[in-house]
Amino acid sequence: MVSADVLLITALTIFLFLALCGALVVVVISLRKPTDIPLIVAGALVVLSLLAVTVSPFNVPLLAGLGIALLGTALAVLGGNPITRRVLEIATHGRVEEGDNGGILLRAPSAPGDLAEAPVREVMRGGTTIGYLERVAVALGIIAGFPEAIAVVVALKGIGRFSELATAETRERFIIGTLASLVWACTVAALVRLAIW
Repeated sequence: MVSADVLLITALTIFLFLALCGALVVVVISLRKPTDIPLIVAGALVVLSLLAVTVSPFNVPLLAGLGIALLGTALAVLGGNPITRRVLEIATHGRVEEGDNGGILLRAPSAPGDLAEAPVREVMRGGTTIGYLERVAVALGIIAGFPEAIAVVVALKGIGRFSELATAETRERFIIGTLASLVWACTVAALVRLAIW
């Protein structure tokens, strides 16, 4: 006869696996064009899973925990892209145009009375790639029990982007984008950490 503890652990493991898979599928669908409904569904699945592992007196078994950790890391890394892009779009009301290289397009200030159109330049290039890398580092750091990784990532990113933060648009994008990206990665990584440790 199977004990109640084994049934609860199995139910928790299956629930987490399905919830993380569902959130990952919804996030991957949203990578091209982030929209509210799929991202709300992914966020709700993560929050529901976080609540489940918080109230559960059991942890996921080691082998299943490895699968949960891989799924959670993929969700933390991939999910941060559409979440961050949607948060930035809401924050800027769609007024800031994105460039081809993951940055934003800014028009150089023109002199008063100058009728010539000011040149456009792309700043904060590589933001998408940097976002993926920061979420990998933060998620793996939290899952491994090294939350100090957050401070290291933020410090490195701040130092690397310091010279580009001259305009209000870049500062706004840097702060909002970093916070949205890190909140998502930290939440998913905390869920995985609570589930397996």
